[in-house]
Amino acid sequence: MQQAQTTAQAIRLEMTTPDTDNRPVFVTGNFNNWLPHDKRFQMERIAGTYVFSFPPDWQQPEQLEYKYTRGGWDFVELDENGNSTHNRTLAAGEFAKRDFVPKWRQRNIPFDPAFLPIVHIVSEHFEMPQLKRNRRITALLPHNYHQTDRRYPVLYMQDGQNLFNEESPFGNWAIDQRLAQLAQRGHGDVIVVAIDHGDEERIREFSPYPTPKWGRGEGRRYTHFLAETLKPHIDSTLRTLPDRAHTGIGGSSMGGLISIYAGLMHPETFGRLMVFSPSLWLTPKIYFDAIEFFNPSDTRIYLYGGEKESGSMVPNLNRLKETLEKRGMDYGQLHFQVSVNPKGHHNEAVWGAEFPKAVEWLFY
Repeated sequence: MQQAQTTAQAIRLEMTTPDTDNRPVFVTGNFNNWLPHDKRFQMERIAGTYVFSFPPDWQQPEQLEYKYTRGGWDFVELDENGNSTHNRTLAAGEFAKRDFVPKWRQRNIPFDPAFLPIVHIVSEHFEMPQLKRNRRITALLPHNYHQTDRRYPVLYMQDGQNLFNEESPFGNWAIDQRLAQLAQRGHGDVIVVAIDHGDEERIREFSPYPTPKWGRGEGRRYTHFLAETLKPHIDSTLRTLPDRAHTGIGGSSMGGLISIYAGLMHPETFGRLMVFSPSLWLTPKIYFDAIEFFNPSDTRIYLYGGEKESGSMVPNLNRLKETLEKRGMDYGQLHFQVSVNPKGHHNEAVWGAEFPKAVEWLFY
């Protein structure tokens, strides 16, 4: 049990938020059993700032832990990407804290449904002539796509079944909800093209090279399909910004590996790479192809990995970055963002949480 101490000085919390909701704000924490609507800890609004001062004789925990709510856990504070936040803290001896809350949960929904993207089925059986098979292709269009005549950047993403399908057996990224959160703050103007994986053909399609375990790799033909067949079709049927500076490709695990390879093999097409937890262990040859990488103009590469995935994940990311940097390209044209999650495991939930950060860095 935490020890408590009596303070001779009042502890003051100040909080600002861009939200215009007029409902009251409460402080909750380890001092009131985390009751989210305790009127004893309701904040006072003064000129746009919410203020609460604990009484001078209040028994302060050794470390104060707290959060802000609008009267319930369905209305608790969130971070700017709509994710749950860690408890805020105030150590003994601290008497003032200024906080900022960028977003609030809305009845257990971390986004406004009005901003959800439009799900547009490009084709249930899109022909892949390079591989002699078909595939479902889905586009997520900005929520106001049909109310404007704007053109949009495009992000091509692998493993479409796992991106926003609630029934996915491995969970899903919930990118439809992430795009709604981005749209609420003016950064959701991106078309995401989701390419379903090939089930039992997935590993071969995403393998750039032959491997002893899985045999021949079809990655080269798969990337030709993306660059030479799918992208021209999307550009001709949707209002896109077709240049490489507005065209991205992304994925995770094997999808991350093939996204790197697509960027290396088709730099004239893909200028924005979103690479999450790539399976670089599959073959070291990717590093040799990286040495030959041609960087014609501005390229952005977002690399993400979790330290809980494997002991080699983060070192492999750094090795890839260093290999590309040592290629001798124009450093002013090649930009990296390396994001490492010390607690990150290899799953869709963490990739979904990282998705908005990557989109904003790549396209804004």
